[in-house]
Amino acid sequence: MATSPRRLLAVLLLFASAVAPSVAVRLVVGGGKHWAPNVNYTEWADGHEFHVGDWLEFDYEKDRYDVVQVNETAYAKCDGSSPILSYSRGRNFVFRLNTTGRVYFICSRGNCWNGMKVSVLVQPAPPPPAVAPSSSHASRMVWRWAALTALVGAAVLVPLPFRV
Repeated sequence: MATSPRRLLAVLLLFASAVAPSVAVRLVVGGGKHWAPNVNYTEWADGHEFHVGDWLEFDYEKDRYDVVQVNETAYAKCDGSSPILSYSRGRNFVFRLNTTGRVYFICSRGNCWNGMKVSVLVQPAPPPPAVAPSSSHASRMVWRWAALTALVGAAVLVPLPFRV
């Protein structure tokens, strides 16, 4: 069964009017030093902005370290006995920042005292970047409207079956 021109037109209008989403960022905790002891994670976190929708990637040595999300009190005491979330399988863990506020992570295998802990302040997602009109943007818009006009013309010219 062929796609009806009206359905095709509706889909095209949906895509033409869609707003570009804000871009989430994937940040490797610790940068090139990854999730390991004796890394200054406070300095690392201070060098980044964290927004709702961003991802934190913890890369670490398998069977040696873990990633434990804790509350502020447990973070200060390096106490992983009552975790919010605990992950120790594999070589990495990816965590999506879903809410605003401060989020705390530690390594519960004795390395928290060697600096293996990080807290990040999650801010609301930034608005999508404004697109400055450019010649390429204008060209895309012309082609969008040309395609839309062609589809509307085709929809008008193609006879549709009459239903009683």
